[in-house]
Amino acid sequence: MKTENTAHREGSSAFAEAGEAEPKTARQAQRGPGESQAEHAAAGSKAAELELRGVSKRYDGQREPALVDLSLTVPAGEVCVLVGPSGSGKTTAMRLINRMISISEGDILLGGRSVLTRDARELRREIGYVIQQIGLFPHQTVGENIATVPGLLGWPKERIAARVNELLELIGLDAQEMAGRYPAQLSGGQRQRVGVARALAADPPLMLMDEPFGAIDPINRARLQDEFLALQEKVRKTVVFVTHDIDEAIKMGDRIAILREGGRLAQYDTPREILIHPADDFVAEFVGADRSIKRLSLTTLGELKLIEPNGVRPGATRASTQTSVRDALSMMLTTGGEALTVVDADDRVQGLLTLALIEQLLSEETRAR
Repeated sequence: MKTENTAHREGSSAFAEAGEAEPKTARQAQRGPGESQAEHAAAGSKAAELELRGVSKRYDGQREPALVDLSLTVPAGEVCVLVGPSGSGKTTAMRLINRMISISEGDILLGGRSVLTRDARELRREIGYVIQQIGLFPHQTVGENIATVPGLLGWPKERIAARVNELLELIGLDAQEMAGRYPAQLSGGQRQRVGVARALAADPPLMLMDEPFGAIDPINRARLQDEFLALQEKVRKTVVFVTHDIDEAIKMGDRIAILREGGRLAQYDTPREILIHPADDFVAEFVGADRSIKRLSLTTLGELKLIEPNGVRPGATRASTQTSVRDALSMMLTTGGEALTVVDADDRVQGLLTLALIEQLLSEETRAR
């Protein structure tokens, strides 16, 4: 059963400042008189379903397989996070998708077509990549980095230039100011955004992201996660995202594939279902004993039936309706547990959140199990 991941509804960010909220298909995307380049770029994006059918990988000289009979389907436009301990086959699965290594058994279909029937180099040029160390070419400008794959595909110069400008606007960077800069002249966050823009340059149906935020400090990591989710709301790419961090998996994924040591799939489901109904003791232990608290990150304040402010003293601390209940709880604990005033985008009070209301929410979810 598909469960909406409400944690994806983040506030404004560098990625969220441009583009429209609801993506269109390529056939619907005809740029209107008032539509920006970024809006047009987002509207024209495409995505494809990814299916792994009984995929296994055995390396020569190793007794045990790296991946065993992995089967899962990632619907078009969704983020699938592969997570698990070291030796569980996360990166192996990703490298099989783009045929960097050969499949021992099974098949992988992208858009209903086996990747085994595709020319490997052609296939890789149709997949976007974002990696941990970003991987921008230091001797090329920002514009040249973004233009890498379109250039390999033989796009006309005018089309490449227009695409570079579209994507820089989409990620919240000024094209005139930034296109001519070199990676060394950018901040870490700017380099990461340019890396995402480069991955989107040829409008790929699939993006592979291998621990893209793993080398970033916690504060900037959280901000870049939020910015990518806001961007994903616009472009709606099919994404396979590898991480070792279950909290990141819960935040980023529409669906999560938890792999156990030995490359076997333990559970594949939505974050909410995994937190409420872990498949076995391994999954329960992996997601953590605090999974009830983790579930609070999947619900925003705007989804709760808040307490009417009548007769209750409003809290001095305010939070947006887009704030997750988990973040709201953290805010309340830092202020001694006083009620939190919840406001909408126009700063109008929508109600109050109390610790008792959060406790009631947790109790209801526990009974639902």
